[in-house]
Amino acid sequence: MPGSFRCLLLTLTAVLLTSCGDSGSPPAPAGNAGATPAFAVLSKSGIAMVALPGGEFAMGSNAGNPDESPPHRVRLSPFLMDRLEVTHEMFAKVQLPDPSRWQDNPRGPVERVRWLDAKRYCNERSLLEGLKPCYNEKSADWVCDYTADGYRLPTEAEWEYACRAGTEGAFDFDPPARLRQFAWFAENADQRTHAGGGKKSNPWGIDDLYGNVSEWCEDVYSPTYYKESPTVDPTGPANPGRDVRRVMRGGNWKSAGDACRVTYRQGQRTGDTDACFYTDYCGFRCVRRASAPDLATLARPKP
Repeated sequence: MPGSFRCLLLTLTAVLLTSCGDSGSPPAPAGNAGATPAFAVLSKSGIAMVALPGGEFAMGSNAGNPDESPPHRVRLSPFLMDRLEVTHEMFAKVQLPDPSRWQDNPRGPVERVRWLDAKRYCNERSLLEGLKPCYNEKSADWVCDYTADGYRLPTEAEWEYACRAGTEGAFDFDPPARLRQFAWFAENADQRTHAGGGKKSNPWGIDDLYGNVSEWCEDVYSPTYYKESPTVDPTGPANPGRDVRRVMRGGNWKSAGDACRVTYRQGQRTGDTDACFYTDYCGFRCVRRASAPDLATLARPKP
């Protein structure tokens, strides 16, 4: 291992070594968003991920829809995030039935996926890699244990933090007219999904956050949550028990350009009890926490 990378890895692993809290909340954050750069790794099953430093950022905007405000400071713990939205070939590895409308390209994103099916994939992928699953499948909403080292859906705050990649605007590039270079959306997608990674990555090396398919998050959706959100590792409001919607983030192949911006939010019904869930723009990607020893065992992808 080259000396420069060894130093970088030791620095990031020190940041990622966080203490465990109660199962209902993530471990306390450490580090600063600008202190340690993000870098690419491969999961134990060979899936490309990006190790993101913990840090603080301004979440939300006063320039968008009412549910995007008020802007508020949020501090997050380090985590790993998939570089791509979960693809057909990734889904096939855990031997789950693929619900997607388009399955002609194995590198295309899974879509028409229900919220609980996305969580089922996370648990199966965790077991495949010998990790502790995050979701309790015996509970009504598959309650998340944030201290487990397995895969889960990102919180809404984690998703926005990863998408911003240290930037503060509506996109991580300027001017917004460059969106075609970074996303598949209504103006260029030809009314369908496309293979992951076909557009430019964001500054942290993550692809397709602005388009292709919108992505499930862990949080219950509330249009007023930003007024009461905790400042440290927020996980969304409590489940109201009826008419529950979950947060969906990011643009998709049918989105207008303005709906692809980093702060745009949707509240989507999960489809878990709907036999005819044909929402072909719903996809997801996974995140997980990693201890310092675990991070050190993850390989770096070849250039």
